[in-house]
Amino acid sequence: MEKLAWINLLYDFYGQLLTQRQQKFVELYYAHDLSLGEIAEQFGVSRQAVHDVLKRAEQILTHYEEKLGLVTRFIDQRRRLGEVLALLDENSSTLNGETLSRVREILRDVMG
Repeated sequence: MEKLAWINLLYDFYGQLLTQRQQKFVELYYAHDLSLGEIAEQFGVSRQAVHDVLKRAEQILTHYEEKLGLVTRFIDQRRRLGEVLALLDENSSTLNGETLSRVREILRDVMG
């Protein structure tokens, strides 16, 4: 998975555990695609300060994932649900139509 998507997922799960400053910098940099210079100018700090805050936030988010594994578990569950849906699609002729429709509905609802 590319770094941008990975950091955004980590932030979705663990972002509230960061300081407000770290949260804001991560949001501006990763979600809003602002440069280090743009963030630095907005907050009246150096580019190096922004870089340091972002690196520390990444370390913290990664640490939480290493300890808790919520993002990895989420990704695995999504993959497995996708496999179930594919199996249902492949074997739909052997299942009762109403049952199959209900199972698909539930799986799609869970997968978002």
